[in-house]
Amino acid sequence: MRPGPRNLITDVAGLRVGNADDARLRSGVTVLTADRPFVASVHVMGGAPGTRETDLLAPDTLVQEVDAIFLSGGSAFGLDAGTGVMAGLRAMGRGYAVGPARVPIVPGAIVFDLLNGGQKDWTDSPYPALGRAALETASTDFLLGTVGAGFGALTGSLKGGLGSASCILPSGIIVSALVVVNALGQATVGDAPHFWAAPWEEGSEFGGLGPAPRTPHDAPLPRKRMGEATTIAIVATDATLTKTQAHRMAVAAHDGMARALAPSHTPLDGDLVFSVATGEKPMADPLTDTFLIGHAAATCLARAIARAVYLARSEPGDLQHSWQSRFGR
Repeated sequence: MRPGPRNLITDVAGLRVGNADDARLRSGVTVLTADRPFVASVHVMGGAPGTRETDLLAPDTLVQEVDAIFLSGGSAFGLDAGTGVMAGLRAMGRGYAVGPARVPIVPGAIVFDLLNGGQKDWTDSPYPALGRAALETASTDFLLGTVGAGFGALTGSLKGGLGSASCILPSGIIVSALVVVNALGQATVGDAPHFWAAPWEEGSEFGGLGPAPRTPHDAPLPRKRMGEATTIAIVATDATLTKTQAHRMAVAAHDGMARALAPSHTPLDGDLVFSVATGEKPMADPLTDTFLIGHAAATCLARAIARAVYLARSEPGDLQHSWQSRFGR
């Protein structure tokens, strides 16, 4: 496997990502959309999730495709971002046809960033406007690190952020990931600059340091409280998948979270993975291809998590060091 040309989730043709954030608020929204509706599913493994419209992603529900997925800061307030995304899609004429009406289908999830030092004294929620702005800036090229829903993200030791990665399977199928890292755990090993995801690094996409010389086995203590931590992700492929197959892709992708964060999937995190399939490439061997797609999704997600932390930048008033400010040369 090798990375796609952008090493972004948008290496899956037709996908676009937009970011909008507010430096004063220290929060933001990230939106994934596409040229046309796409198959999607979700799998939740954290103990404190915050979601919108995820029940309809179950394999046995009526709606088979969605118009966009949003990731947002703001804790439960961030779920309002979906309203702005829906308004923008409706203005574009997008949505599920119900008689003369169009209802955009927009699942989403949030991370907790209410205690990151930003000014939270707003009266009217800023998240609908941020959601619509993120949709309207959606493009194949976008920034990583301290941007969008990852703008105010923190982890157990360093600043979190927005990350992405991609790979091309020998069959030509593309798999990719997008993630907001706001974890209870750490992406780096102990007090070292090395990333847990180092064995899966492509080139020097997050520093090229290799594995840590020593792996600590001490039980980590939580540095956040219940509901203050979450890693939320989207994995995508251009293969033709059913909702059931997409769900299995999301399940497999959680392995990447466990490879890149120690610990992950705790009772205090809201960890979840959305999965997306655009259906551009039929699978030649459904059994083998779905197996490889799941493995690639986990690998891409691990890499994307490390890239999010590696590319985070320092901002005035930070409560944590960025990786670059602590370890950058």
